[in-house]
Amino acid sequence: MSQIVFDEKMVAKLEAIYATRDVKRRRRLVREALGAKSGERILDVGCGPGFYVDELAEEVGDTGTVVGVDESAPMLEVAAGRTAGRSNVAFHQGDVTALPLPDGTFDAALCVQVLEYVEDVRGAMRELCRVVRPGGRVVVWDVDWRTVSWHSGHPARMRRVLEAWDAHLTHPFLPRTLAPRMRDAGFEEIRAEGHTFATIEGDLESYGGVNVSLIESYVASNEDIGPDEAGAWAGEQRELAERGEFYFACVQLCFTARRPELGANG
Repeated sequence: MSQIVFDEKMVAKLEAIYATRDVKRRRRLVREALGAKSGERILDVGCGPGFYVDELAEEVGDTGTVVGVDESAPMLEVAAGRTAGRSNVAFHQGDVTALPLPDGTFDAALCVQVLEYVEDVRGAMRELCRVVRPGGRVVVWDVDWRTVSWHSGHPARMRRVLEAWDAHLTHPFLPRTLAPRMRDAGFEEIRAEGHTFATIEGDLESYGGVNVSLIESYVASNEDIGPDEAGAWAGEQRELAERGEFYFACVQLCFTARRPELGANG
């Protein structure tokens, strides 16, 4: 199976997901880890529909700048619309492994749930290190999908569905190897903090609940799952939610690091 294509239809789905309670919580956690200050220059790599750019533009103020980069033209169109009233933002279409930006431009950069789709993670990390200034900081956030714990009366089917879902990513378990990749790219002071996203309600504001339809539509095209089994899986989850028996949990990892100051290594 192929990765998810971020076309106009998918962009609309993701924009709705990014407005939910749990994803708003994630943005708050990312912004806290980044610690943007007034007047800073911030880069959002894989900016998607522009939620972070919009919120960070408020934090850095009129004397600061926030730049978003994304491969998807439909994403950038939505992001530009979201931030249309702001004079301190800019967008570029580009690849995370070849950022269309000069060296040492930014005080800080963030990259949220992007690198799990990228084949050359080390190359992407080198680019992040290149574009932040010496002493600049980065926040990288990805999900270890093997940590997913999801209740079902049909555990074998649940395993098949989650394995099929893994195919939409290049690195479903990227956090496990991210620290050495960041170190190889030149970063220091690397730290990791895990955040649990769990729900027993299955409502569309939770990370687990809102992903049911997205997973169903993706795995329906898997030859080992098909639309009938995908529909049965999703139907069970909705029934569990109605009966108050829904359960979902996963761990998402927030990595922070700095580019060394000039002369820090002698």
